[in-house]
Amino acid sequence: MAHIRTVKTASGARAVQIVHSSRKGSRDIEHIGSAHDDVELELLKTAARQRLAAGQGELDLGLNAPPEAGGPLPITASRMGHLHDALSTAYDTLGFDHASGGDEVFRHLVLARIIEPTSKLDSLRVLAEAGITPVSYRTLTRRLPLYCVQDFRERLAAACARQAGLGPATLVLYDVTTLYFETDAGDGFREPGFSKERRLEPQITVGLLTDASGFPLMVSAFEGNTAETTTMLPTLTAFLAVHGLRDVVIVADAGMISDANMRAIEAEGLSFILGMKVPEVPYVVAQWHRDHPGQAIPDGHVFTQPWPAAASDRRKDQVRYYQYRHDRARRTLRGIDEQVRKAEQAVAGKTAVKRNRFVKLTDAAKSVNRELEAKARALAGIKGYVTNVPGPTPEFVIGSYHRLFEIEKSFRMAKSDLAARPIYHRTRDSIAAHLTIVFAALAVSRWIEEATGWSIRKFVKTVRRYRTIEIQAGDHIITAADPLPADVRQTLETIKTRAAAH
Repeated sequence: MAHIRTVKTASGARAVQIVHSSRKGSRDIEHIGSAHDDVELELLKTAARQRLAAGQGELDLGLNAPPEAGGPLPITASRMGHLHDALSTAYDTLGFDHASGGDEVFRHLVLARIIEPTSKLDSLRVLAEAGITPVSYRTLTRRLPLYCVQDFRERLAAACARQAGLGPATLVLYDVTTLYFETDAGDGFREPGFSKERRLEPQITVGLLTDASGFPLMVSAFEGNTAETTTMLPTLTAFLAVHGLRDVVIVADAGMISDANMRAIEAEGLSFILGMKVPEVPYVVAQWHRDHPGQAIPDGHVFTQPWPAAASDRRKDQVRYYQYRHDRARRTLRGIDEQVRKAEQAVAGKTAVKRNRFVKLTDAAKSVNRELEAKARALAGIKGYVTNVPGPTPEFVIGSYHRLFEIEKSFRMAKSDLAARPIYHRTRDSIAAHLTIVFAALAVSRWIEEATGWSIRKFVKTVRRYRTIEIQAGDHIITAADPLPADVRQTLETIKTRAAAH
């Protein structure tokens, strides 16, 4: 016979013991431990009951023993506490809680988009698995239209602008991408157009504005058949008007630029650093070849060509730079060799005439355009840049232009890690609301990456494994957690420290 008893100790604690007795009156006392509060007492009693129940499973009838009979303590809650707290810390530090008016549905949709991007309906399952009590799907769909309202989106953009610390001469990067839809008919917004992914389905064009680190500042959606060059100015003017900015430096690729764009940017009084198409051998490059006959251009050499404004130009003075890179030339020449080889085969009648810039058609005659080939080879390795920044240096201009890789990274994150393609959305408003959630999720993700040095994919995959749980012990709830490795603990501390210093 055995039973559990509780006795007071000399120190005032309560000891939990198992008393083993026999019919002859002998007793053996097994001390389990001493408790100093009610929670510890309940845990020791549970341990004692489980000790007594040990070895009694041989005749298990498939019934789960309750805790009071020595069974395991029930887990009443389990959550990705560390991951949720870290993402929420970033969300609050960016000012999104204030900007959204304390909208917890929006917070949860943003966090779910980062943890596991999926449909809005399935995001409720993601939230539940993370230990967050989700709202009903009906409540979610009722809140969603608020996130496409211009005022709501502008408040989020303002929070991002404050985080970026925009000021005079701040670099602002701009680029576009396309997101396609699995449908075969356009509707005026989702329309076929030039696709970044070489797709034929209807799509939308998305313009993204970021700071020099790739941190998002504003996102805009345009019709799928909108030319890329016409998206930049509306996005810029809207952003500058909202934030009252005048003196920023716009950085964009050559594909974003037209003469009309440059004139419009100048008319706004803005500075720019732009990639430039080089259709002809620049004068300064040709002059260098004349002065250095038979010599190869040194790798990394930069040619500078001032471009002063005439009185009638109504613009600032500009400077154009042309940089030669050996690796760029090697790649370009390899492509030219391949295209010329195919052109020669087409001219010889060995293959069908396909789209090839080196095939020259004159009436019914075909020939290889050697003049165009010579010009292409002369331009191999040369990249052009133009700026109206006062007193520029080639290092600053070219270095600033190369920051565009950061906005390309943000696009990759949005498309892959955050699944930005609005598969389940059809109307313009719902697409805009979806992009607002993706925009906020991208900002939180970039903040986490900058704070920790980890990619957002690695951060989520690693931290989500460590859960915090609540256990029912009698009338008491006990919180427990998986032990954290040193690197995860340090990373989470870094997030807290950075947020506290904000």
